Amino acid sequence: MAALKYSRQRESIKEFLNSTKEHPTADMVYTHVRKDFPNISLGTVYRNLNLLADIGEATKITTSDGGDRFDGRTEPHYHFYCSECNRLFDLDIDTMDHINELAEKNFDGKIEKHNIVFYGKCGECLKHAAEQTIENQKEKLSKKS
Repeated sequence: MAALKYSRQRESIKEFLNSTKEHPTADMVYTHVRKDFPNISLGTVYRNLNLLADIGEATKITTSDGGDRFDGRTEPHYHFYCSECNRLFDLDIDTMDHINELAEKNFDGKIEKHNIVFYGKCGECLKHAAEQTIENQKEKLSKKS
């Protein structure tokens, strides 16, 4: 592969990814990078994000909402996706490298890595749902009185 030409725009995208734990979408990156590069196009942001993921300088995470998220943290780790608020969180648990070996037993080939995203509701959304339930119960009681 030929040496990659330096790009200030790509470097700005990479710096933003490394500075946030939000796992932004390409649109979120675009909004941020436009502050320094007002003429940058969304297409340029998409191409650079995918290039960074391809060369291992970012991680691309596909979520169930159909959008890709990007992570500047490239060492193996897992994620949690909240189906309520659509946020993506890093999970700080040990990597499960033995999964590769288990999967290889049922696959004719060599498994080199895996990507796991857990799905559910985050603590904030659970708390909000519980508060909403309490409010609804209070409202029902006040209507009965």
